[in-house]
Amino acid sequence: RCLTRLRLLQMAPSSSRSISASSLLNHRRINRPGEGSPFRANQKGVPADRGGMTIDDLITPRSLPESSTSGTIDSDWIGEIDVGTVSLVVEEFMRRPMVRQLSTENGLTDKIFMKAFLSFRSMCMNISSLEPALAVTFRDIIQDKHDVERLFPYFLTHARRIFPHLEAMDDLRMISDLTQPHNWYPEARTVQRKIFFHAGPTNSGKTYHALQRFRQSKSGVFCGPLKLLASEVYTRLTAEGFRIDMVTGEERRFAVDNLHPSPHISCTVEMLSTNMRVEVAVIDEIQMLRDDQRGWAWTRALLGVAADEVHLCGEPAAIDIVKKLLEPIGETVEVLTYERKSPLTIAERGLGSLAEVQPADCIVCFSKKSIFAITRKLEMLGIKPAVIYGDLPPGTKLAQAAKYNDPADPCTVMVATDAIGMGLNLNIRRIIFGSTVRQQQLLPTYAALQIAGRAGRYGTAHEGGVVTTLRPSDLSTLKDIMAKPVEPIETVGIAPTYDQIETFSFHLPQASFVRLLDIFVSVCSVSDHFFICTVNQMKELATLIDRVPLSLKIRYTLCISPISVSNNKFAEMVFIKMTRRFSSGQSLTADWLFDIVGWPPAPVSNLNDLIQLENVYEILDLYLWLSMRFPDMLPDEEIVREASRQVDNLIREGVENMTKLLVGHDGKQGSIDKTNERKARAAKEEEEEEGEDEEEEEKGKEKKQLVLPNKRKGKGRTVLDRMMDRGILSAKEATTLKKEILEKEGQEV
Repeated sequence: RCLTRLRLLQMAPSSSRSISASSLLNHRRINRPGEGSPFRANQKGVPADRGGMTIDDLITPRSLPESSTSGTIDSDWIGEIDVGTVSLVVEEFMRRPMVRQLSTENGLTDKIFMKAFLSFRSMCMNISSLEPALAVTFRDIIQDKHDVERLFPYFLTHARRIFPHLEAMDDLRMISDLTQPHNWYPEARTVQRKIFFHAGPTNSGKTYHALQRFRQSKSGVFCGPLKLLASEVYTRLTAEGFRIDMVTGEERRFAVDNLHPSPHISCTVEMLSTNMRVEVAVIDEIQMLRDDQRGWAWTRALLGVAADEVHLCGEPAAIDIVKKLLEPIGETVEVLTYERKSPLTIAERGLGSLAEVQPADCIVCFSKKSIFAITRKLEMLGIKPAVIYGDLPPGTKLAQAAKYNDPADPCTVMVATDAIGMGLNLNIRRIIFGSTVRQQQLLPTYAALQIAGRAGRYGTAHEGGVVTTLRPSDLSTLKDIMAKPVEPIETVGIAPTYDQIETFSFHLPQASFVRLLDIFVSVCSVSDHFFICTVNQMKELATLIDRVPLSLKIRYTLCISPISVSNNKFAEMVFIKMTRRFSSGQSLTADWLFDIVGWPPAPVSNLNDLIQLENVYEILDLYLWLSMRFPDMLPDEEIVREASRQVDNLIREGVENMTKLLVGHDGKQGSIDKTNERKARAAKEEEEEEGEDEEEEEKGKEKKQLVLPNKRKGKGRTVLDRMMDRGILSAKEATTLKKEILEKEGQEV
């Protein structure tokens, strides 16, 4: 019996040999960031040591398969072990101070300890499935009065099985160390770069001077914040005969072709290649380093662009942080200061009424709802405004801007969101703030100055800019906002690379992608000059496709794609369908996509149609973005690009006819208009019925010509048509019935 006991105890888990020797010493363990700290509020994108969620809050225990015993244990050994006694032993084990100390020494925080203990207790309660060595240990404790602390090796092994990260915490912290982002860009570190900071307010000519050096260089890259800016630089320089290519997330344009790339590139900042060596790089709007969603792209461009000269353009508030970021790599910054070229003044009073609107005014709102409301009121006053907001395609924005800038066009007023703050050249004389609150917060000074600076553009007929508010009561608030100095930027955005996420995932093979992101953010460490950009949009997409089988690389790429699914069921549905088809290995063809989005789109007749077209355009844009990364799986780039142009044109027509859309959106007026349209159609049908016999053959030919290959059989036929086909009604009776129904509807309206 003694030999049998020794052999069974030799089967004890190997973790008993890995217990820290320091557990015998009575010293206090110093917790590392994100470990053993109290529960924090759920702050997205915030490491645990800065107040975010700890890894203890994010990790859930793995489900383990029930162990099966080999039946080699004699029943005499466990005959006197019952559930009640085991429960008392396990509870005593949990209360022992030495057990808590040993757990702490081996990386189990209080929360992890309790989760592991509950799982361990549940396993022990299933006596018939206990491992032989554990069963013998329980018998020794119960029968021979051995110490309950002998259970600790089994407990630790169980904890490490259900929480695999416990054995890899040091590796996880090393992988998620983001304190030295300078070392991520070896190509840039081989260059002794010269940094020039062109600092000044809006309309000071800072970007113009940086582009002059760009023109003179042998090779260069321009990084803009928007597709519109990248396209503008490309178009302007191409018109001057300059050889330049353009690269955005959704499009590539070449001066020659892709086999003969140009030495100069205009791109969006996210598309910058850090492996490309150039003479001059221009990074516009460098103050976007502070942006909580896209700031990582400017940080990456600043630290990673491999250029002999780097020209930064932006607010003076970014000068100090840029110097601090470049100091560790020994690069200095030469600051070139610019003043605004035209005066900008704040009006003495607010507008008070839309009747006071004048030509060359621009009313700035911060929601689409406000855009539509103010546009309708202006239309009622006989003023037809141009309209620009963020969801509109670039072509529509440019068309609206061209109408507004054209002196011969009757459109002399604009209603826009803060989307006009970047990327559009507008001849605005006066900026009118519809509100001083954005997203339920007071407008920041830097944002107010950026928007207000669009008034009085140098070189136009309105070189003196004026700023005011729609409500007189907001004017004092606006003055206070604009009078405050812009606070220097203290921290900049940063984000983990795919390689870091991939290496991280090796240690957490069971974690979903959403959980992987949360854990990474929780355990990562960043220096005082950085913050982790929010990953909310990425997590939102990852949650939608969590159960779709995909490789990590493909899942990561899909989750950083440019589509917003917040409060948009249509976008959710299409994104999920695209992902599932991709997962099955089937190509995402244009025909398949058109069937999903309902092609061809109908002309816009109301605001709902316009919003739906904007959603369709976003889906087509997503297809183009993905086709740049998976050309084999999304082969119909050119067809979809042409389709997106058609949708852009339909949206453009809809925005230009905003008056009809707003009237049609009103319930009562819309019903009257539709009733009148139905009456007109009924009168026309009555005339056609009179010559039905003579035109029967001609109608048959016409129907054949109108049949579309993708039309479903019978689609569009009314109940009356089907009744006539069956002989229930004659043509004359059907016409009379239509007239009676329409007359009754007209009376009710």
